[in-house]
Amino acid sequence: MFLPVRGQGHEKSDGTGDDGDDGGIRPRRRARVLKITGLALAGLLVLGAGAAAWAYWQLNDNIKSVDINSALGDDRPAKAVPTPSPSATAAPLPTEPLNILVLGSDSRSGEENQALGGGDSGGARSDTAMVVHLDAGRTGATVVSIPRDTLVDRPSCPLEDGESTRAASGVMFNTAYEVGGPVCAVKTVETLTDVRMDHYIEIDFSGFARLVDALGGVTVTTEEDIDDDRSHLTLDAGTHHLDGKDALALARTRYGVGDGSDLGRIPLQHQLVKALLEQVARQNLLTSPTRLYDVADTVTGSLTTDTGLDSLPELTRLAQSLRDLPSDEVTTLTMPVVPSTWDPNRVVPDEPEAGELWASLR
Repeated sequence: MFLPVRGQGHEKSDGTGDDGDDGGIRPRRRARVLKITGLALAGLLVLGAGAAAWAYWQLNDNIKSVDINSALGDDRPAKAVPTPSPSATAAPLPTEPLNILVLGSDSRSGEENQALGGGDSGGARSDTAMVVHLDAGRTGATVVSIPRDTLVDRPSCPLEDGESTRAASGVMFNTAYEVGGPVCAVKTVETLTDVRMDHYIEIDFSGFARLVDALGGVTVTTEEDIDDDRSHLTLDAGTHHLDGKDALALARTRYGVGDGSDLGRIPLQHQLVKALLEQVARQNLLTSPTRLYDVADTVTGSLTTDTGLDSLPELTRLAQSLRDLPSDEVTTLTMPVVPSTWDPNRVVPDEPEAGELWASLR
């Protein structure tokens, strides 16, 4: 072993050639400092990895899901099969056309939903229903609202206990969710439209309000004054930046606009959809991990999805595939309807226009 020898090639900083009595101590001290620093950095990396793993687990565990595909089996409209292309095959993100049923539930379960929704705390219906069609290649999207007051033929739907709901004719569309949950909502939409729903996403009152707040609010412009004592919203005509509570109230407003029917509030909901897309586009969430986590935690904690979207990677891939889709390429429509002949307070699909619209989404 080589041992340092005083006076042989070991100079002091003053050039005398004598480094005193610590010739072997400083290198060892530096080595010890480097070792401690390395261990500290390793510890930080382990802690960081542990925190990231916990955050991932937390976000993934937030998502509630329903196995709609297993429940409905093969008795469904055919799934769209796009013609494959080399670019689409090589793309790491989904590019095939998709139809997603998005429901806003009016459940009053929980204190937060009860406070925001008011009214009876029992049961739940689909307060808002939209079929979101994503074009192949994500070049555009079409959002079609189904009025909750639409009279439909509700099919028999399987229940979790092995039983089935009874089929019914001429009932309100939003009762499907009430009697059979997400599975019956999907089956009723597919029966009505003959369009396969590839995915299902549901959000409740509190989830929507918290999502808007996590994004910093939304900006909308109303063309008329709104004064709705049921949704507790009062707005003058003009442009407003709304927080989550007021945005939810705007989405629920029906008695303060138009003729007070469900058809009057659908344009407000469409405006909110585009406002949310614009707000997301304005925020570069990747530059703020804390903000990104807050938004992701809010989104995942507010959703019920089908099992095809019930993990963080699946939701992330879907979201990333939409990152280049501008809001002006999103078309918002309402299913063509006419008043029911036997109940003027309800509507029925206006044929053949309604059928032609759904055919364009297959």
